[in-house]
Amino acid sequence: MPTFLLLTALTAVRILGRNRLRTGLTMLGIVIGVGAVIAMVSIGAGAKAAVAERVASMGTNVILILPGAVTTGGVRGGQGGVVTLTTADAVELKKRVPLLRETGWARRDVMQIVHGNKNWNGTVNGISPSYLTIRGWSFTGGGPFTQQDLDTAARVAVLGQTAVDNLFEPGEEPIGAIIRINHVPFRVIGTLAPKGQSAQGMDQDDVIFIPFSTAERKVFGTYFLGSVGALFASTERPEDLAPAVAQIREVLRQRHRLQPDQDDDFFIRTQVDIGKVHEDTSETLTIMLFSIASVSLLVGGIGIMNILLVSVTERTREIGVRMAVGATRRHILIQFLVEAMTLSVLGGCLGILVGILGARATTIVAGWPTIISPETVIAAFVFSVAVGLFFGLYPANKAAWMNPIDALRYE
Repeated sequence: MPTFLLLTALTAVRILGRNRLRTGLTMLGIVIGVGAVIAMVSIGAGAKAAVAERVASMGTNVILILPGAVTTGGVRGGQGGVVTLTTADAVELKKRVPLLRETGWARRDVMQIVHGNKNWNGTVNGISPSYLTIRGWSFTGGGPFTQQDLDTAARVAVLGQTAVDNLFEPGEEPIGAIIRINHVPFRVIGTLAPKGQSAQGMDQDDVIFIPFSTAERKVFGTYFLGSVGALFASTERPEDLAPAVAQIREVLRQRHRLQPDQDDDFFIRTQVDIGKVHEDTSETLTIMLFSIASVSLLVGGIGIMNILLVSVTERTREIGVRMAVGATRRHILIQFLVEAMTLSVLGGCLGILVGILGARATTIVAGWPTIISPETVIAAFVFSVAVGLFFGLYPANKAAWMNPIDALRYE
């Protein structure tokens, strides 16, 4: 049997080689289909990995607490429309929620920063010293400010890389330099390592951090001392996030004196929640791209069936002669199935090459990250073989069930 299949395969290659142009055009659909599947899924996988990396840049096991909406006189205000979170909330959470490793707070605004003859509209963040630890920021120069700086409302600042690039000349040392924020002088004590874009597409390096007390008293101003734009917390382990969130909600509802029938006046988001949203989006994109690319494979399969039907018609007398000299219906069926499989296998191999090259070209030309996994390559190849087998069955069966006498008489 193996010898028979080998001879049949060699015969199929010889027959397909009679009209190389037609064979090449038939395989083109499979080549494009397999290549498209590999390239599209690789792009989707790369996008998913990039999003996961950006979510990870938030820090480790981070919990974000944002001001919520409040209903007053039957009218519900928008999110963040009133003060619902304070520095005292963060301090109390640290005391009453044992699962929390650290808590911190932040408030930000876009302001003009000046250094020498340069200025830049950047995001100024008034933060607690623990914020940098929670978010996992590292330094390329200098270091963070301390609790004493927070207590004394010191005029010190830490700069992100984008702010450094726009406020200082190339090669100029930022540490120790004086910058002005809202006409208030600050001494630069640290520069941060780049983090790139966030999961929302924002430049995380376009930041300037100053002590929260300095920000609310000398830069931003405030109607209510201690009001913050967001609270941050972190846990030791990812599995502690869910129970920590439940405890945080309970503590904040007690502190804010919310009745059981009242909604929360805050929103809690975890790193897992944020990552899942973007992961679901990436998976949807990958499935959509895979579905679109799979259509090309189906079109290629239809092309194989069409060409084999033409081949059956052209070789009707040949089929009759083979049956007359002893070939069984099974032999004829296998012959045409092997031809279909040969087209799909050769097309699949070329498609793998095209898909890999296409994915690499996408990374080089467009700068999009791509991840080519062996599982994707194998799945695309198996799918192409299955398409060849499925669409080759009808022409092969039609050839196998020809009447030998009618086939010999065919002109």
